Amino acid sequence: MPSAVALTRARRRTAVIKALAHPSRLLIADALAAGERNVAELTALVGADISTVSKHLSLMKTVGLVAAEKRGQAVYYQLHCACFTDFLACVDAITRDRSNRLRRETCC
Repeated sequence: MPSAVALTRARRRTAVIKALAHPSRLLIADALAAGERNVAELTALVGADISTVSKHLSLMKTVGLVAAEKRGQAVYYQLHCACFTDFLACVDAITRDRSNRLRRETCC
């Protein structure tokens, strides 16, 4: 039986991974890794309506992936964790060479 601390950590990790488990949210996070963006820019990037993008951003904010700052009428988002790009690089390494994915040296 896992300890309460281990279970809490697993649940928190699951929440973050679930928040990334959507193509639109990954596009948003990848764009934010390059710098802050406002909701209108992210809406254009994703190709969805502003309500849908706002819901994605709200979920990402809830788990701590992004931070928001209101400036006048616009809300600007930024990636809250710089290590996200390292995580994506690891995911890319895993998916790049599927024939050797079980070999440790093909991953980060």
